[in-house]
Amino acid sequence: MTLTTLALTAAVRERARDLGFDRVAVGPAAPPVHGAAFERWLDAGYAGDMAYLERTRHERLDPTRLLPGARSVLAVAMLYAPADRVESPRGRIARYAGGRDYHDVMRPRLNTLARFIEGTAGSGTRSRAAVDTSAVLERDLAAAAGLGWIGKNTNLIDPDLGSYFFIGIVLTTAELESDATQPDRCGTCRACLDACPTQAFVGPWTLDARRCISYLTIEHRGSIAAELRPGIGDWLFGCDICQEVCPWNRKAPSASDPSLTPSDPPPAAMLLRLDEEEFRSRFRSTALSRAKRSGLRRNAAIVLGNAGDRSARLDLLQAAADADPAVADAAAWALEKLQP
Repeated sequence: MTLTTLALTAAVRERARDLGFDRVAVGPAAPPVHGAAFERWLDAGYAGDMAYLERTRHERLDPTRLLPGARSVLAVAMLYAPADRVESPRGRIARYAGGRDYHDVMRPRLNTLARFIEGTAGSGTRSRAAVDTSAVLERDLAAAAGLGWIGKNTNLIDPDLGSYFFIGIVLTTAELESDATQPDRCGTCRACLDACPTQAFVGPWTLDARRCISYLTIEHRGSIAAELRPGIGDWLFGCDICQEVCPWNRKAPSASDPSLTPSDPPPAAMLLRLDEEEFRSRFRSTALSRAKRSGLRRNAAIVLGNAGDRSARLDLLQAAADADPAVADAAAWALEKLQP
Protein backbone atom coordinates (compact mmCIF):
# COMPACT_ATOMS: atom_id res chain seq x y z
CA MET A 1 0.00 0.00 0.00
CA THR A 2 1.58 3.27 -1.11
CA LEU A 3 1.47 6.60 0.69
CA THR A 4 -0.53 7.97 -2.25
CA THR A 5 -3.15 5.24 -1.77
CA LEU A 6 -3.40 5.94 1.96
CA ALA A 7 -3.75 9.67 1.35
CA LEU A 8 -6.39 9.14 -1.34
CA THR A 9 -8.37 6.79 0.91
CA ALA A 10 -8.27 9.29 3.78
CA ALA A 11 -9.44 12.09 1.50
CA VAL A 12 -12.29 9.99 0.12
CA ARG A 13 -13.43 9.02 3.61
CA GLU A 14 -13.45 12.64 4.72
CA ARG A 15 -15.41 13.72 1.65
CA ALA A 16 -17.98 10.99 2.23
CA ARG A 17 -18.53 12.16 5.80
CA ASP A 18 -18.80 15.78 4.61
CA LEU A 19 -21.57 14.68 2.25
CA GLY A 20 -23.61 13.44 5.21
CA PHE A 21 -22.94 9.72 5.23
CA ASP A 22 -22.91 8.23 8.72
CA ARG A 23 -20.33 5.52 8.12
CA VAL A 24 -17.77 4.75 5.44
CA ALA A 25 -15.99 1.48 4.63
CA VAL A 26 -13.70 0.35 1.84
CA GLY A 27 -13.33 -3.09 0.29
CA PRO A 28 -12.21 -4.88 -2.85
CA ALA A 29 -14.25 -4.93 -6.05
CA ALA A 30 -14.27 -8.73 -6.00
CA PRO A 31 -17.04 -11.23 -6.74
CA PRO A 32 -19.45 -11.37 -3.79
CA VAL A 33 -18.68 -13.97 -1.14
CA HIS A 34 -22.30 -15.15 -1.13
CA GLY A 35 -22.67 -15.30 -4.90
CA ALA A 36 -23.35 -19.04 -4.92
CA ALA A 37 -25.95 -18.63 -2.16
CA PHE A 38 -27.62 -15.88 -4.20
CA GLU A 39 -27.89 -18.23 -7.18
CA ARG A 40 -29.34 -21.01 -5.04
CA TRP A 41 -31.85 -18.49 -3.66
CA LEU A 42 -32.91 -17.50 -7.16
CA ASP A 43 -33.12 -21.12 -8.30
CA ALA A 44 -35.39 -21.94 -5.35
CA GLY A 45 -37.88 -19.32 -6.52
CA TYR A 46 -37.54 -17.22 -3.38
CA ALA A 47 -37.34 -13.99 -5.41
CA GLY A 48 -41.00 -14.30 -6.31
CA ASP A 49 -42.04 -11.87 -9.04
CA MET A 50 -38.78 -9.90 -8.93
CA ALA A 51 -37.76 -11.07 -12.40
CA TYR A 52 -35.18 -8.29 -12.71
CA LEU A 53 -32.97 -10.21 -10.28
CA GLU A 54 -32.90 -13.20 -12.61
CA ARG A 55 -32.32 -11.01 -15.65
CA THR A 56 -29.27 -9.45 -14.01
CA ARG A 57 -28.05 -12.60 -12.25
CA HIS A 58 -24.66 -12.76 -13.91
CA GLU A 59 -23.97 -9.04 -13.64
CA ARG A 60 -24.58 -9.19 -9.89
CA LEU A 61 -21.95 -11.91 -9.50
CA ASP A 62 -19.11 -9.66 -10.66
CA PRO A 63 -18.96 -5.89 -9.96
CA THR A 64 -16.50 -5.42 -12.82
CA ARG A 65 -19.38 -6.09 -15.20
CA LEU A 66 -20.92 -2.82 -13.98
CA LEU A 67 -17.58 -1.01 -14.03
CA PRO A 68 -14.84 -2.76 -16.04
CA GLY A 69 -11.50 -2.46 -14.32
CA ALA A 70 -13.01 -1.72 -10.91
CA ARG A 71 -10.53 -2.32 -8.09
CA SER A 72 -12.19 -0.87 -4.99
CA VAL A 73 -15.63 -0.48 -3.43
CA LEU A 74 -16.57 2.45 -1.24
CA ALA A 75 -19.58 1.49 0.89
CA VAL A 76 -21.48 4.12 2.86
CA ALA A 77 -24.33 4.05 5.36
CA MET A 78 -27.02 6.69 5.85
CA LEU A 79 -29.26 6.36 8.88
CA TYR A 80 -33.00 6.61 8.34
CA ALA A 81 -34.66 5.74 11.66
CA PRO A 82 -36.80 8.59 13.04
CA ALA A 83 -35.86 10.10 16.39
CA ASP A 84 -39.22 9.07 17.85
CA ARG A 85 -41.30 6.15 16.67
CA VAL A 86 -44.95 7.17 16.87
CA GLU A 87 -47.42 4.33 16.63
CA SER A 88 -50.56 5.16 14.70
CA PRO A 89 -53.92 3.38 14.60
CA ARG A 90 -54.14 4.45 10.95
CA GLY A 91 -51.76 1.80 9.66
CA ARG A 92 -47.99 1.59 9.54
CA ILE A 93 -45.36 2.10 6.91
CA ALA A 94 -41.75 0.94 7.18
CA ARG A 95 -39.40 3.45 8.81
CA TYR A 96 -37.32 3.93 5.69
CA ALA A 97 -40.30 5.07 3.60
CA GLY A 98 -41.67 7.87 5.76
CA GLY A 99 -39.61 10.72 4.33
CA ARG A 100 -38.30 11.73 0.92
CA ASP A 101 -37.40 8.93 -1.51
CA TYR A 102 -33.95 7.78 -0.43
CA HIS A 103 -32.82 7.37 -4.04
CA ASP A 104 -33.26 11.11 -4.53
CA VAL A 105 -31.39 11.82 -1.30
CA MET A 106 -28.44 9.47 -1.80
CA ARG A 107 -27.83 9.27 -5.54
CA PRO A 108 -26.65 12.89 -6.05
CA ARG A 109 -24.27 12.59 -3.11
CA LEU A 110 -22.90 9.27 -4.34
CA ASN A 111 -22.37 10.77 -7.78
CA THR A 112 -20.57 13.71 -6.18
CA LEU A 113 -18.39 11.26 -4.30
CA ALA A 114 -17.64 9.33 -7.49
CA ARG A 115 -16.57 12.52 -9.29
CA PHE A 116 -14.41 13.47 -6.28
CA ILE A 117 -12.57 10.15 -6.48
CA GLU A 118 -11.97 10.63 -10.20
CA GLY A 119 -10.70 14.17 -9.73
CA THR A 120 -8.48 13.30 -6.79
CA ALA A 121 -7.10 9.98 -8.05
CA GLY A 122 -6.05 11.45 -11.36
CA SER A 123 -6.51 11.04 -15.08
CA GLY A 124 -8.02 7.80 -16.30
CA THR A 125 -9.79 6.93 -13.05
CA ARG A 126 -13.41 5.88 -13.51
CA SER A 127 -16.07 5.51 -10.81
CA ARG A 128 -19.72 4.54 -10.73
CA ALA A 129 -22.32 5.00 -8.00
CA ALA A 130 -25.10 2.55 -7.12
CA VAL A 131 -27.95 2.71 -4.61
CA ASP A 132 -30.20 -0.31 -5.16
CA THR A 133 -31.21 0.07 -8.78
CA SER A 134 -27.93 -1.16 -10.32
CA ALA A 135 -26.98 -4.77 -10.97
CA VAL A 136 -24.70 -5.27 -7.96
CA LEU A 137 -25.18 -7.07 -4.65
CA GLU A 138 -24.78 -3.94 -2.51
CA ARG A 139 -25.25 -5.71 0.80
CA ASP A 140 -22.57 -8.31 0.02
CA LEU A 141 -20.09 -5.71 -1.20
CA ALA A 142 -20.76 -3.56 1.87
CA ALA A 143 -20.20 -6.53 4.19
CA ALA A 144 -16.93 -7.35 2.42
CA ALA A 145 -15.90 -3.73 2.98
CA GLY A 146 -16.58 -4.00 6.72
CA LEU A 147 -19.69 -1.81 6.83
CA GLY A 148 -21.40 -4.49 8.92
CA TRP A 149 -22.22 -8.19 8.98
CA ILE A 150 -25.23 -9.86 7.37
CA GLY A 151 -27.66 -10.81 10.10
CA LYS A 152 -29.96 -13.81 10.21
CA ASN A 153 -32.77 -11.52 9.01
CA THR A 154 -30.64 -10.81 5.90
CA ASN A 155 -30.14 -7.16 6.86
CA LEU A 156 -26.70 -5.59 7.20
CA ILE A 157 -25.99 -4.84 10.86
CA ASP A 158 -23.37 -2.56 12.41
CA PRO A 159 -22.79 -2.79 16.19
CA ASP A 160 -23.06 1.00 16.58
CA LEU A 161 -25.66 1.85 13.93
CA GLY A 162 -27.90 -1.21 14.14
CA SER A 163 -29.58 -1.91 10.80
CA TYR A 164 -31.77 1.12 10.16
CA PHE A 165 -29.57 2.55 7.43
CA PHE A 166 -29.44 2.77 3.65
CA ILE A 167 -26.46 1.34 1.78
CA GLY A 168 -24.71 3.26 -0.98
CA ILE A 169 -21.92 1.94 -3.19
CA VAL A 170 -19.27 3.61 -5.31
CA LEU A 171 -17.21 1.34 -7.54
CA THR A 172 -13.91 2.80 -8.68
CA THR A 173 -10.87 1.82 -10.70
CA ALA A 174 -8.73 3.65 -8.13
CA GLU A 175 -6.89 1.60 -5.54
CA LEU A 176 -8.10 2.34 -2.01
CA GLU A 177 -7.03 0.88 1.32
CA SER A 178 -9.49 -1.83 2.36
CA ASP A 179 -10.99 -2.18 5.85
CA ALA A 180 -11.27 -5.40 7.82
CA THR A 181 -14.56 -7.28 7.64
CA GLN A 182 -16.77 -7.42 10.73
CA PRO A 183 -17.43 -10.72 12.52
CA ASP A 184 -20.92 -12.15 12.77
CA ARG A 185 -22.34 -11.09 16.14
CA CYS A 186 -25.79 -12.70 15.91
CA GLY A 187 -24.69 -15.69 17.98
CA THR A 188 -27.54 -17.99 18.99
CA CYS A 189 -30.19 -15.25 18.80
CA ARG A 190 -33.15 -16.03 16.56
CA ALA A 191 -35.53 -13.26 17.61
CA CYS A 192 -35.97 -12.05 14.03
CA LEU A 193 -36.74 -15.52 12.71
CA ASP A 194 -39.35 -16.23 15.36
CA ALA A 195 -41.06 -12.82 15.17
CA CYS A 196 -42.02 -12.93 11.49
CA PRO A 197 -45.85 -13.19 11.38
CA THR A 198 -45.88 -14.77 7.92
CA GLN A 199 -42.99 -17.19 8.63
CA ALA A 200 -41.00 -15.83 5.70
CA PHE A 201 -37.65 -17.16 6.91
CA VAL A 202 -36.78 -20.58 5.57
CA GLY A 203 -33.91 -20.52 8.06
CA PRO A 204 -31.15 -18.17 9.22
CA TRP A 205 -29.99 -15.91 6.36
CA THR A 206 -32.62 -17.26 3.96
CA LEU A 207 -35.76 -15.25 3.26
CA ASP A 208 -38.59 -16.49 1.06
CA ALA A 209 -39.69 -13.15 -0.38
CA ARG A 210 -43.00 -14.66 -1.45
CA ARG A 211 -44.06 -14.71 2.21
CA CYS A 212 -42.37 -11.46 3.30
CA ILE A 213 -44.67 -8.57 4.23
CA SER A 214 -42.32 -6.04 2.65
CA TYR A 215 -42.32 -7.94 -0.64
CA LEU A 216 -46.07 -8.58 -0.56
CA THR A 217 -47.00 -4.94 0.13
CA ILE A 218 -44.42 -3.34 -2.20
CA GLU A 219 -43.09 -5.58 -4.97
CA HIS A 220 -45.91 -8.07 -5.47
CA ARG A 221 -48.53 -7.18 -8.07
CA GLY A 222 -52.07 -8.50 -8.01
CA SER A 223 -53.88 -10.27 -5.20
CA ILE A 224 -52.13 -11.44 -2.06
CA ALA A 225 -52.79 -15.03 -1.02
CA ALA A 226 -55.65 -15.14 1.49
CA GLU A 227 -53.70 -17.20 4.01
CA LEU A 228 -51.01 -14.50 4.22
CA ARG A 229 -53.35 -11.53 4.69
CA PRO A 230 -53.91 -11.86 8.45
CA GLY A 231 -50.14 -11.80 9.02
CA ILE A 232 -49.87 -8.45 7.25
CA GLY A 233 -51.64 -6.91 10.22
CA ASP A 234 -51.60 -3.12 9.98
CA TRP A 235 -48.68 -2.76 7.56
CA LEU A 236 -49.69 -0.51 4.68
CA PHE A 237 -46.24 -0.48 3.10
CA GLY A 238 -43.23 -2.56 4.07
CA CYS A 239 -42.46 -4.06 7.47
CA ASP A 240 -39.92 -3.50 10.26
CA ILE A 241 -40.71 -6.42 12.55
CA CYS A 242 -37.51 -8.43 12.05
CA GLN A 243 -35.53 -5.25 12.72
CA GLU A 244 -37.64 -4.06 15.64
CA VAL A 245 -36.92 -7.22 17.62
CA CYS A 246 -33.18 -7.21 16.82
CA PRO A 247 -31.13 -6.51 19.98
CA TRP A 248 -28.66 -4.45 17.94
CA ASN A 249 -31.39 -1.91 17.23
CA ARG A 250 -32.23 -1.23 20.87
CA LYS A 251 -29.97 1.82 20.87
CA ALA A 252 -29.88 2.51 17.15
CA PRO A 253 -29.20 6.20 16.45
CA SER A 254 -31.72 8.28 14.54
CA ALA A 255 -31.35 9.90 11.14
CA SER A 256 -29.62 13.26 10.96
CA ASP A 257 -30.83 14.26 7.50
CA PRO A 258 -34.09 16.27 7.84
CA SER A 259 -35.30 15.15 4.41
CA LEU A 260 -35.72 11.64 5.81
CA THR A 261 -37.99 12.81 8.65
CA PRO A 262 -41.20 10.79 8.31
CA SER A 263 -44.66 12.26 7.95
CA ASP A 264 -47.69 10.62 9.53
CA PRO A 265 -48.95 7.66 7.51
CA PRO A 266 -52.21 8.36 5.70
CA PRO A 267 -55.31 6.58 7.03
CA ALA A 268 -56.03 3.30 5.30
CA ALA A 269 -59.55 4.43 4.37
CA MET A 270 -58.11 7.52 2.65
CA LEU A 271 -55.70 5.36 0.66
CA LEU A 272 -58.61 3.20 -0.47
CA ARG A 273 -60.29 6.31 -1.96
CA LEU A 274 -57.21 7.60 -3.79
CA ASP A 275 -57.58 8.40 -7.47
CA GLU A 276 -54.57 8.32 -9.80
CA GLU A 277 -53.97 12.07 -9.72
CA GLU A 278 -54.07 12.18 -5.92
CA PHE A 279 -51.71 9.21 -5.73
CA ARG A 280 -49.13 10.86 -7.99
CA SER A 281 -49.42 14.21 -6.25
CA ARG A 282 -48.98 12.80 -2.76
CA PHE A 283 -46.45 10.02 -3.27
CA ARG A 284 -44.37 10.79 -6.39
CA SER A 285 -41.35 11.91 -4.34
CA THR A 286 -41.56 9.10 -1.79
CA ALA A 287 -40.69 5.42 -1.71
CA LEU A 288 -44.42 4.61 -1.48
CA SER A 289 -44.76 5.22 -5.21
CA ARG A 290 -43.03 1.87 -5.70
CA ALA A 291 -46.19 -0.02 -4.68
CA LYS A 292 -48.26 1.91 -7.23
CA ARG A 293 -51.82 3.05 -6.57
CA SER A 294 -53.20 -0.45 -7.01
CA GLY A 295 -50.84 -1.92 -4.41
CA LEU A 296 -51.50 0.75 -1.79
CA ARG A 297 -55.26 0.45 -2.18
CA ARG A 298 -55.08 -3.35 -2.01
CA ASN A 299 -52.93 -3.09 1.13
CA ALA A 300 -55.31 -0.57 2.69
CA ALA A 301 -58.27 -2.92 2.24
CA ILE A 302 -56.36 -5.75 3.93
CA VAL A 303 -55.35 -3.49 6.83
CA LEU A 304 -58.95 -2.35 7.31
CA GLY A 305 -60.10 -5.96 7.34
CA ASN A 306 -57.45 -6.95 9.88
CA ALA A 307 -58.38 -3.97 12.05
CA GLY A 308 -62.07 -4.90 12.01
CA ASP A 309 -62.83 -1.26 11.21
CA ARG A 310 -66.58 -1.23 10.61
CA SER A 311 -66.51 2.53 9.94
CA ALA A 312 -64.80 1.71 6.66
CA ARG A 313 -67.62 -0.53 5.47
CA LEU A 314 -68.99 1.91 2.86
CA ASP A 315 -65.50 2.51 1.43
CA LEU A 316 -64.91 -1.23 1.26
CA LEU A 317 -68.28 -1.85 -0.41
CA GLN A 318 -67.36 0.63 -3.12
CA ALA A 319 -63.87 -0.86 -3.48
CA ALA A 320 -65.30 -4.37 -3.75
CA ALA A 321 -66.84 -3.28 -7.07
CA ASP A 322 -63.59 -1.70 -8.27
CA ALA A 323 -62.31 -2.37 -11.79
CA ASP A 324 -58.96 -3.38 -10.32
CA PRO A 325 -59.33 -7.09 -9.46
CA ALA A 326 -56.65 -7.02 -6.74
CA VAL A 327 -58.38 -4.13 -4.95
CA ALA A 328 -61.83 -5.67 -5.37
CA ASP A 329 -60.64 -9.04 -4.06
CA ALA A 330 -58.98 -7.51 -0.99
CA ALA A 331 -62.02 -5.35 -0.24
CA ALA A 332 -64.40 -8.32 -0.52
CA TRP A 333 -62.16 -10.27 1.86
CA ALA A 334 -62.12 -7.36 4.31
CA LEU A 335 -65.93 -7.12 4.23
CA GLU A 336 -66.16 -10.79 5.16
CA LYS A 337 -63.87 -10.08 8.12
CA LEU A 338 -66.22 -7.30 9.23
CA GLN A 339 -69.23 -9.58 9.40
CA PRO A 340 -70.58 -9.87 12.99
